Amino acid sequence: MSTMLDRSTSRRCFLTAAAAGSAVALMGLAACASNTPAAPAAVKPVILVVSFGTSYASSRHATIGAIESDIREAYPDYDVRRAFTAQGVIDHIEKDTGRHIDSFEEAMDKIVADGVKELIVQPTHLMDGFEYTDIKNALEDYASSFDKCVLGAPLLTTEDDQIAVAEAIKASMERYEDDDTAICLMGHGTEAESNSIYATMQDVFNNLGYNNYFIATVEATPTFDDVVAAVKEAGYTKAVLRPMMVVAGDHANNDMADPEDPESFISVMTSAGIETTCVLEGLGQLDTIDEIYVSHVADAIANA
Repeated sequence: MSTMLDRSTSRRCFLTAAAAGSAVALMGLAACASNTPAAPAAVKPVILVVSFGTSYASSRHATIGAIESDIREAYPDYDVRRAFTAQGVIDHIEKDTGRHIDSFEEAMDKIVADGVKELIVQPTHLMDGFEYTDIKNALEDYASSFDKCVLGAPLLTTEDDQIAVAEAIKASMERYEDDDTAICLMGHGTEAESNSIYATMQDVFNNLGYNNYFIATVEATPTFDDVVAAVKEAGYTKAVLRPMMVVAGDHANNDMADPEDPESFISVMTSAGIETTCVLEGLGQLDTIDEIYVSHVADAIANA
């Protein structure tokens, strides 16, 4: 019975419009037609780019923003969204600018509420340390909400990744190199087993013949003192420091480049009699680095 009524209603609408031949009648036709529910709009799949974050706006735009932009350009059919894991950074940005950046949980809750069924989560972490593991574990709680849900790999996952990163850093630092100068990279460091990636990367630089490159960490090994000793033993009298981190944020500006802090990397180097300068550039500013993250998104999509 309902089918017959629908057909009858539709016929009356058509005849009314045809007889009147006016804009008013056409509007009446549209109103009658609107009684038929429209098909729901398709929900775009999402790529959620998850970063620790930084309160340094210029570095945030030049690094995390650049990575997100490259992913967005490579995958226009996906909705690329942002989440930070450092609540202190989120709070600082909101207080300073009034702009709120979602935490991982907030971003995930919105994605679920939006009805998204295909999700790629791409962290900007260098390695699979504690934060990467936290994301992996948290993602399992949401997995049942999706048809496809894949976690992308961190930056330094494969040997090819590691070589590409070393080559990219080398290319960006060649303007500072001479026979007297050591290039010293400062990573964050972690108590997780993945801290071994710094020793691995040191081997990568050495195997490529870049023996003037040295890697230190803020919170693990190798320490600043370890690298100062190695630089002096190798006979270098000058050093250029740069962060081996995606962003040039708080650690780079304070733990590395603050000459007023006696425990900073620059102070430890200078105290050892080494002429030292700093380059405040995050790895995310290097095109090759951003391309690696894009390739990891591609791998995740292929495995979805």
